[in-house]
Amino acid sequence: MNRFGLILAKSFMNKVKSRSFIITTIIFTLVIIGATNFQSITSIFDGGGNGDEEQWQVVVYEEDTDIADNLSAQMGILNNSIDITRGEASLEELESQLENGDFDALLTVNMTEVGRIQADYLSASLTANSYSGDLQAALQTIQSNMAANRLSLSADELATLNMPVSFSQSAYVESAKSAEELDQARGLVYVLIFVIYMSVLIYSMMIATEVATEKSSRVMEILISSVPPIQQIFAKILGIGLVGLTQIFIWATVGIVSVNVSSDSLEGGVYSLFDFSSGSISTIIYGVVFFILGYFLYATLAAFLGSLVSRTEDLQQVLMPVNILIVGGALLAFYGLASPEAGFITVTSYIPFFTPLVMFTRVGMLNIPFWEPAIAILLTLLTILVLGWFGAKVYRGGVLMYGNSSSLKDIKQALKLSKKE
Repeated sequence: MNRFGLILAKSFMNKVKSRSFIITTIIFTLVIIGATNFQSITSIFDGGGNGDEEQWQVVVYEEDTDIADNLSAQMGILNNSIDITRGEASLEELESQLENGDFDALLTVNMTEVGRIQADYLSASLTANSYSGDLQAALQTIQSNMAANRLSLSADELATLNMPVSFSQSAYVESAKSAEELDQARGLVYVLIFVIYMSVLIYSMMIATEVATEKSSRVMEILISSVPPIQQIFAKILGIGLVGLTQIFIWATVGIVSVNVSSDSLEGGVYSLFDFSSGSISTIIYGVVFFILGYFLYATLAAFLGSLVSRTEDLQQVLMPVNILIVGGALLAFYGLASPEAGFITVTSYIPFFTPLVMFTRVGMLNIPFWEPAIAILLTLLTILVLGWFGAKVYRGGVLMYGNSSSLKDIKQALKLSKKE
């Protein structure tokens, strides 16, 4: 047990002290701080949101219409940052003034015989889409009001005409989630799926690299004779796993603190997707459970596959099947966000290599019986134990194999070598 602890501590400390760990932790910490304070940061570049920001000047050219004044009144309601001015010169002169930078945009307005407004918006760039969109919405309102006057419609009749259909959705099953709950769950599950996917992918690669590096230094020949392979492989897995949990804990702590001290309003918009109700807390707990399961499953695979190579350059080739399984599970999970009740999503959620991501998606999006994730967790645990037992045998022989070969056919040779020990 002392040797197990020494290997675990060595794997943990080597990675925590490494430059790559420190740099990635700092970079993602800054990204989290920036994301949680995004509104405050953007308001600085937009003039601080204090109303002193420069207005977008739009000149309206019209020949036989009287829309400019109405448009100015509408923009006072929709967007105060757009300044509407009637053009007094000819169209050619106004276009020349626009090119000289006298104002920001030129809006040419005409009225067709059937009472339809035709507008041409001209500016130096089409990137300011919000301005043109607000102008279009204001012109639509003006056109509706003009049509109402021609048809002698009252304001209430016009409002009824433009009123959207009231359409609500509900499920007759009492345990089914509402549309609002589904939207909140979808946002949280999406983030946690991404965290699980990236963590499993990165830390599995880290374990394989650790094994291959020690093997290339010939230190394995000493370790394999003094420590049982099963202890070695799981000591490394636990060591790197603690590295991952440490990193995620740091990021989670920074995120929580940054959100609490942020001056942003955490109501509405994207923040509405992360309402940490009791249902969300249970989703987070399941996320932690499936993260641990996914890590141990793929870390065990990566450890014994990493023992087959003699150079770290060959890792990508031998780990390709592992990467394909992880990516496949992520794709299924993201599809499951839209259709969590699909038949193949239900089936694949019980396949251990896809369970951590797909079953987690179903748990987060649906109110499924407890026995379903329990069975999936049990199957995954059994798979981890089988892989651990089989991986220890491959690991024992694989770390003694040297050469340029890095194909999966070397597993058979590694098993033969392990029997001779």
